[in-house]
Order: sequence, then C-alpha cells, then structure tokens
Amino acid sequence: MILQSRRAKLEDTTKLLVATAMGKEKADLVVKSGTLVNVNSRELQENVDVAVKEGRIALVGKADHTIGNETRIINATGKYVVPGFLDGHVHVESSMVTLTQFARAVLPHGTTGVFIDPHEIANVFGLKGVKLMLDEARSLPLKVFVCVPSCVPAVPDFETVGAEITPADIEEALTWEGVIGLGEVMNYPGVLRGDEKVHEEIQVTLRANKVVEGHANSLLDKELAAYASAGMTSCHESTRKIDGVQRLRLGLYAMVREGSAWRDLAEVIKGVTEDGLDSRHVILVTDDRHPETLTNLGHMDHVVRRAIEEGVDPITAVQMATLNTAEHFGVSHDLGSIAPSKCADILILNDLSTVNVDTVIANGVIVAKKGRIVVDLVSAEYPDFIKRSIRLKRPLTATDFSIKAPIEEGKVKVRVIGVIEGKAVTRHLQEDMPVKNGEAQPSIEENIAKVAVVERHKRTGNIGLGFVKGFGFKEGAVASSVAHDSHNLLVVGMNDHDMAFAVNRLAEVGGGMIAVKNGEAIGMVELPIAGLMSDKPVEKVSEQVEKLQRAWVELGCTMTSPFMIMSLLALPVLPELRITDKGLVDTQRFQFVGLFLS
Repeated sequence: MILQSRRAKLEDTTKLLVATAMGKEKADLVVKSGTLVNVNSRELQENVDVAVKEGRIALVGKADHTIGNETRIINATGKYVVPGFLDGHVHVESSMVTLTQFARAVLPHGTTGVFIDPHEIANVFGLKGVKLMLDEARSLPLKVFVCVPSCVPAVPDFETVGAEITPADIEEALTWEGVIGLGEVMNYPGVLRGDEKVHEEIQVTLRANKVVEGHANSLLDKELAAYASAGMTSCHESTRKIDGVQRLRLGLYAMVREGSAWRDLAEVIKGVTEDGLDSRHVILVTDDRHPETLTNLGHMDHVVRRAIEEGVDPITAVQMATLNTAEHFGVSHDLGSIAPSKCADILILNDLSTVNVDTVIANGVIVAKKGRIVVDLVSAEYPDFIKRSIRLKRPLTATDFSIKAPIEEGKVKVRVIGVIEGKAVTRHLQEDMPVKNGEAQPSIEENIAKVAVVERHKRTGNIGLGFVKGFGFKEGAVASSVAHDSHNLLVVGMNDHDMAFAVNRLAEVGGGMIAVKNGEAIGMVELPIAGLMSDKPVEKVSEQVEKLQRAWVELGCTMTSPFMIMSLLALPVLPELRITDKGLVDTQRFQFVGLFLS
C-alpha cells in the first residue's frame, strides 16, 4: 500500500473517527482488554481497548460504547497490543522474491510497513524498475515507502552499468506518491571531495523537504562530521559500538542492522545497553534478508527479539521498530504508535519478551494469524522486458576464463581478494599462485579460486578476471546474476569449463544463482525478474536456496551465508579490493590495479 497524504486520507473519515470515539458511530473492529505497549509514553497499560473505524484508530481506552451489532471483537486478554513493526531500511530484491511475495512472507511476522531502497532493480532498469515496485505496492496491505536510489551507478566509470539515475531523475521521482526520500548515499568519497552530481542529488532532496539516507562504512570523527554536514539523516552501516555512538552524538539516526549476512546488532547496541545513550534515535533494520532467513527466523519480530536478548528493555526495543522509525521519516502522524487517528496497524503478541506474534492487523483488517497470511494477495504481472535482462555478447567458453601469466611455469605473485566470513569488507592480499602452461591457476591448498565478472547489460563482451581467497572451494563453480550493485554476472570457480557452463546456464534462464560440478548444475535458483527476483512464494525459493547452500558445501564451501559475501565482490565502494567487468579495483585509492605484481 502506498500511503496517501494525511489530508487526503482523513478528509472523509475525521468526523467518523470523532463520532466513533464518542459512541455515536459504532466501530468496525475493537481489540478488547489487552496490555497496550504504549511507545508514546513508554509504559505498559493493562486492560486497554482499541476501537477502529475505516482503517484508523478512533479510540484507545475503554471502548464498550463503540461496540455495535456489526463490530468485530478480538479478545486480547492476557496478550500484548503493539504497533505494527516498521523496517526502516531494506532491499526487497535481496529476499529474491517480488514485493508481493515479500509482503506475504513478512506480514505474519508483524511487519506492516517498510522503507525500501530498490537500488538493485534500479541498477538494472533505472527509474522504470523503481516505478514497477511502486505500482506493485499499491494493491498490498503492507505499507511501502520508497527511497529513490542515489548511487546508480555506485561508482561511475568503474564498471559497465545497466542504467543511470541523474539528479533530474531524482527530482522527478521525489514528486511520486510513495517516495519518501533519497536512498543510501554510498558514494561517501564523492560527498567528501565535493562531487557535483552527488551533492546535487542531496540538494534536490533537501529542497523537496525529504530525508537523505546515509551509508558511511567505517567513517568516524571529522570525516563522519563532514559527511553528516552534507544533509544526511541516518546511517545503517554501523558495525562497531563506536560507529553507533558517534552517529548518535552527531544527530544521525543510528540504524542497527540484523540481516542475513550482516548481523551487527550485538555490537552496535552496546551504545545503549552499556553506555546508556538515549535510544530514541536508534532504529532497528534488516537491510537484507534472504528467503531462508525469512522462513526460518522471521523478519522484524526477530530483530526486536534479538535486541531484547542483547539487553534492551522490551518497550524500548519496540520503539526502535515503530515510533523511532516513523518519526525519522516524518510519518509519525500516521504510523508508529497506537493512538487516535493513526492507521490501525496493530499486532497482538502472546508474549512480549519473545515477540511471539499471534495476530496482525493492517489498516483495520486482520491479515495474518498464528504465522499464516489470511488474506489473498494478487501477484503482479511483470512486463516481458523485465525478464530479458541477461544480454551477453556471445555464449562463453572455458578459454574466456583463462588467466595468462607473464611466465610459462612456476609461481607468480598476484593480487587476491580476501573474503572474511560475516563481513562486507575484503582484504587486499598478495599471494604466490602456481602457473602451468602460461596460465595462472587456482589453488585448493591455499583456498584460492578464480573470480570473474561478465558484463550482461550492453553486450560489451567485457570480462574482469582475478582470484579470491576464503570460500573453501575444492572443485566446480558457482555463479550469480545478483552482484551488487550493477548486477553483472559474477562467477567463482576452480575450473574454467564449469565457470563457462554456469554463466551460460544463467543467461538461458534469465538470471539467478547456480552451482556446477563436472558440467552439471547441482543447485540453482532461477531469478528471472531483472535477474534478481522470483515470482514464486518465499517458501519455494527458500527450498531452492537451501539446496544451493548444500551444493556449495558439496563443492567445499563451509561458510555461513556465503551468497551475500560473494555478491559484494563486485561492489567498488567497499574496502579493500573488488572486481568489476573492467578489472580489479583498489577501493582504498579508487583506482584500477593490475592482477600481477612485479
């Protein structure tokens, strides 16, 4: 659902809400006798009723006088009544399903609103992709707010991209209903050096009186202050306690992330639990949640539960996923608390400390109960062009992945990308690699595989080649069309034939993720929508992902949640060494570097 302006939404219902509160009109729904988690006053109020009319809350208190013959009554005795959870920063595409299927997955877990940055689909199709997401949102009970992607491409000139979003495009999109602000400004080097394009993007957003979302990995002290002074309002890239502390002290909203691969909550929340900092500018977010995480752990219910497990008071934890988020984005007049005139997005929990969700109400309608969706969601029809996004110059062969060395036999020193389990950063390594018949080889003993990025947007034929250390592969190859942020085809492997097979197979099915062994696919997730998403239910995609995970293990990988680690190998904004279709990028110096060292 795209929430209309307050004035447009309420102009026909204000008098009805007043009349209902006074008992002159009867409520459509009354939640009776629950313990209200009041995030406004930060208290628990026992034996409270909530009366709902026309999808909005008319009364909080005693509601017997609002009950009529047609009023639906939900008995919440012994249960907790909580505002619907809001995810303040999420990339739906990382769930590998469409927005409709994502809604089907997260609503039963108490998420009634999301603030999405669709920069994955935007990097493939530009504003057309953003518009498709907005259009799909309109028919959903899940409230969807969009931040216009700011970094399309992430770093200009370092890779071949599928689309570009200009400051003029952003200015136009900010006028669209449902667009709430500017998405994470990842190009923090551009902000600090005064890049004209990135500063104009920020300025058009500020002129529109909308928020500018930050992304400042590892920035501290004067650099962080300089970044914030450009107009940033938040940052979700805190991975250490000091990151969260400094962001709060500078007036930024510190978004604390607990996703599939990046689980930063335990460390970052210490600014609240250990140092006693005010929590009202702390927001809980997921950033990225894979399908198997959604099915096995949940969504915002899990993040709130994790905060409680780390020592956050339960009411405070709920604030971090409701009122804090709504206030940051300027929508607290509609969302974030259970109070008169607000949208009737209400959760009934069996237990507060474990965040056990029993019933989910969105816009005054029960949409989920006991972990299951109870309303029909109509799947969106995507146009054909969205499923034809993998465009190679030609089918690939094993020779395309041959790395020619400066010697015929022996050892040669090369730059190697070093991955770290559970971390977005990589290391810029130098390793001695074996050479046979003039070609540099991967090494099982040194845990080093080949890595390649194949351009897939404009049929350039570009292939960037390199090595990566840390996945543990002993044979075969894995490939993915999910390769942040430009989403060229990314392949990691121990033999060239399997690498070529993997890329060609993904091109045939329109994108996805695949594991190959001896010329056969042993696991695959088809993602034909922009090469990023499936229109199948999240449970089905989760099964495919779990089978793919087992295939990775069969090839030798023992890393937990390796897909996100792999997908970031091509993102040239994160430290220290990355690879694109144009070659290796030293992201500390923001320059291309050669593979071989003298």
